[in-house]
Amino acid sequence: MTAATTTASPTSASPTPRQVWKRARGLLLAVLILVIAGITFAAIRSGDHHGRLDPRSADPFGSRAIAELLKDRGISVTVATTLDEATTAAGPDTTLLVARPNLLTPWQQHRLRTATAAGHTVLIAPGPASVDELAPGVHAEPPGRVIERAPACTFPAARGAGTADMGGIRYTAEGLDTLACYPSGGLPALLVLQEPGRGDTVLLGSPDFLHNERLAQHGNASLALGLLGSRPHVVWYLPSLADPSATRGDGRADSGDGSGDVGRTEDSGGESSFLDLIPSGWIWGTLQLTLAAVLAAVWRARRLGPLVTERLPVAIRASESAEGRARLYRKANARDRAAASLRSATRTRVAPFIGVSSHGAHSPDVLLPALSARLTGPSVDPSTLLFGPPPADDAALVLLADQLDALEREVRTS
Repeated sequence: MTAATTTASPTSASPTPRQVWKRARGLLLAVLILVIAGITFAAIRSGDHHGRLDPRSADPFGSRAIAELLKDRGISVTVATTLDEATTAAGPDTTLLVARPNLLTPWQQHRLRTATAAGHTVLIAPGPASVDELAPGVHAEPPGRVIERAPACTFPAARGAGTADMGGIRYTAEGLDTLACYPSGGLPALLVLQEPGRGDTVLLGSPDFLHNERLAQHGNASLALGLLGSRPHVVWYLPSLADPSATRGDGRADSGDGSGDVGRTEDSGGESSFLDLIPSGWIWGTLQLTLAAVLAAVWRARRLGPLVTERLPVAIRASESAEGRARLYRKANARDRAAASLRSATRTRVAPFIGVSSHGAHSPDVLLPALSARLTGPSVDPSTLLFGPPPADDAALVLLADQLDALEREVRTS
């Protein structure tokens, strides 16, 4: 027996570039289609998509419809995304709509209330932490269902609109001059707070009637125009955690307002974590790509089953088969398995010459006594040679193969 050589040969098990391309082209094509579809989808939606309660958004939950109705009546609509923009644009002849007051820190809320002392303010679903600063004396109660409700009050905008989709957070106020409309479970979902020396503040428990998909239902459009059309200018404030003013002062952003927006908690410095700065669309997109990759891996893995013995369509020389296996062993650095294969083959071949059955050929207690009786002073201990530890390196493996060949020749000629 001779040791397996390591020179290059046409029987190499390494795949060719053509084979690698044929195996990977399906997965690469699927990834390319996903990327193109994502870019196309983002490009199509990038022009009109802004977000919930955004007067620029034509989505079902946007508010572009009411903004257009206000403009048709000669009322200007200005979108503010920072506190500085909102306070600068607000004035006595302005209606300030605050879309998500729960995202404001206490410092921002205090500054906003100070800047809007003489104007008309509409707060959308303010929670407990928001009303404490923006509407002192008012308390936020657990929310109710948003359904068609009757105004049941004398507020002109509500009486003129009639029934509307109202509900959400409910409010109570004791000892204050208020108008309570659209009761839900005995508590109003619309509260008008009138303070001496200040403009009025309207608290709405839910923004649903301002959404594009609901504006044409019941008296929603009339109510929205009555609340927002009493001044010649509307400042539509969309608070966000990216507002630089969120890092000033000391406070935290409150949790969700019950209208579908998810609040985030700010630390004492107003800083947000890295995940807070990632848009939700990117997170969902990453999860979808991960799921697609897992499904692709499962699909490819289904092709890998147990090894099946089958007859080859062509005859392969034994030397080529031995060389191919040797290359695989060397690639895996499996000297122990290579040595075990060499020893097992040698034991199987020498057993018939010393009168040992094929079953006893792999038992040291049976093979070694019969081998010692046949040989006269072998140069190497048969027990170490046939049942010893694996070689430490490639040189020791080659030496083991030579010694096994010498032992087999000696047994055959003795």
